[in-house]
Amino acid sequence: MNKSFLKYILFAAVALAVVSSCATRRKLMNLVNASDSTATVQLALAKEADYLPEMKNDLSASRDTLTVKDDDGREFLLMKAVKDEETGEMVATEVIEAAKVTARFRNVAERHGKVDLAFQIMVPPSMMDTKWQLRFYPDMFVMGDSLRLEPVIITGGDYRKAQLRGYELYDKFLAKIVQDTTKFIDIEQLEIFLQRNIPQLYAFKSDSSYVDESQFNSVYGVSQRQAVEHYTNKVARRINERRKNKREAMYAKYVKVPIVTEGIRLDSVVVNTDGDFVYYYVQTINTRPKLRKVDVKLSGEIFESDKRIYTIPVTEPLTFYISSISAFVDNTEKYLTKVIERRATANTECRIDFEAGKSEIKMDYADNAYEINMISKTIASLLENKDFDLDSIIVRATASPEGRFTLNSSLAQKRSEAVSSYFSKYIEAYKDSLRQEAGFSMSFNGEEQKIVAAEKPVDIRFTPRCIPENWDDLDALVDKDVVMNPDQKSDYFNVRSESNPDVREARMKNQAYYRYMKETLYPKLRTVKFNCYLHRKGMIKDTVHTTVLDSTYMRGVQELRDMNYAEALALLIPYDDFNTAVAYVGMDRNVNAMRILSKLEKTAQVNYLMAILYSRSGDFNNAVQHYVTSCRQNPSYRFRGNLDPEISVLIKQYGLNSEENDRIFD
Repeated sequence: MNKSFLKYILFAAVALAVVSSCATRRKLMNLVNASDSTATVQLALAKEADYLPEMKNDLSASRDTLTVKDDDGREFLLMKAVKDEETGEMVATEVIEAAKVTARFRNVAERHGKVDLAFQIMVPPSMMDTKWQLRFYPDMFVMGDSLRLEPVIITGGDYRKAQLRGYELYDKFLAKIVQDTTKFIDIEQLEIFLQRNIPQLYAFKSDSSYVDESQFNSVYGVSQRQAVEHYTNKVARRINERRKNKREAMYAKYVKVPIVTEGIRLDSVVVNTDGDFVYYYVQTINTRPKLRKVDVKLSGEIFESDKRIYTIPVTEPLTFYISSISAFVDNTEKYLTKVIERRATANTECRIDFEAGKSEIKMDYADNAYEINMISKTIASLLENKDFDLDSIIVRATASPEGRFTLNSSLAQKRSEAVSSYFSKYIEAYKDSLRQEAGFSMSFNGEEQKIVAAEKPVDIRFTPRCIPENWDDLDALVDKDVVMNPDQKSDYFNVRSESNPDVREARMKNQAYYRYMKETLYPKLRTVKFNCYLHRKGMIKDTVHTTVLDSTYMRGVQELRDMNYAEALALLIPYDDFNTAVAYVGMDRNVNAMRILSKLEKTAQVNYLMAILYSRSGDFNNAVQHYVTSCRQNPSYRFRGNLDPEISVLIKQYGLNSEENDRIFD
């Protein structure tokens, strides 16, 4: 190959690169200066066929005409038709769908608490170049918040080759890094040195036995480690270490734009008749209360190598208006009948300890101060209750079995009387303090005087009673005790069968477990129980029937409004009413929903939901009949029908909203 030919090839390559670069720059300038919307990326709605839910029966296979009836039984024939200008007759026709959807908004339906937002990213050929990478960023705007969705990236062939070339260069750099550091040792010279100076060590060349290195120093005091270090190429090792430390820097140098495989949207890609690359993008979002619309905008960038060379302007937004089954919720409050009793009781107990054979209450004895304070607080809360008045209190004192039964009976009664007297005085003192707090002050001639409102005193009766020996509670304590063994418990219950309590107590004193029972279990039997009896203020009859809000039902209604259909259904199933049917519709449990709706009065809401259910099942004649009926009852449903896919497909299929078919809604 002569030099002239080489020069020609070199010149041709340079010329080709220059021409290619100029073409790329010219394409970029055309984008910057372009005023034609077809020369930039477009954000468009997907065709209806790409987002409508599947019907059990394809509408394309359904009849072109339907017959519906009005309230008077008159029949109307529905079909796709246009008026013939010459004859004035309605002539059936087929409507050809446009290849592109130019509208900027769409009505989408919420189902199962989710909404699918389907749109297209259309990239014209004029925006693409083999040396470029296009990065598109869809942004979603929801109730004042914005969220960047996963990007869509289009990578040119030459751009990808440059990326791969960067990885190749980096791999070559990594291949230069030596992982086995023994490669830097001159093994041949090291073996000669060991053979001559440390023959003992050299003899272990093929032996894996461990020997202390200090045994193999040379006659010159040179160790094995020193010998290895001497015959190591330190320069090469330093170069290798520098390469290891430069790995991140070299990665950044060669791999300027890493190939990203995660977090990138990989939806369907097609090329339409205009040569545009079309990305079908579907984003599913969870709905939330009061969510009515979502805007989607698109921005982007063009990169050449690692440099951004162009910022793609933000597109006009696409708006998705969201319809929800929850809009049909019946917010009527549901009430339950409740029986209110005039009388009420409040029970409590404490353990007031008494000295042996005594019935006098001592605050500083055992835990009496704490126990009495707790009972005082309970009684105070009853005295201040706004709904009830305290009428009477039965005080029942109990005693342990030790001692004679007759003495215990008398002692328990005295203790009950002592407790009753104590708290009777406490109540009187507390009521006096309440009356004083209810007073108010007025100024007469510059002097403050306290005026106390008159209050009719209410006497609270105390009835002292007793249980001389609390054997029933002792039985329960023994049964649950973890200290007494099964034989001891068996012996106790055998003794317990004795009818005479004094004999019973005497027999237990001879048992080994008696001391434990007396010291540990008996004190728990000395309790004082309070049974407080109250009546509802201002109430004369013993019972009154009233209504209260059904909180469970209303929680279900709120979950329905919030589009939490599963939670709503769990609460509403027992009611089996209209709202239960709405929850079933929201969950696509159509058979159960139809079962309920078919039994209800055929209001506009009921007819509309039945139209949705019939449409889902493929019974389009009934679906249209119920939809038309609902629109007669509530004309606003003619607009609502465009929001629900099950109804909107019927509207388009049979031209329900055309002027020619207006008569069926009258």
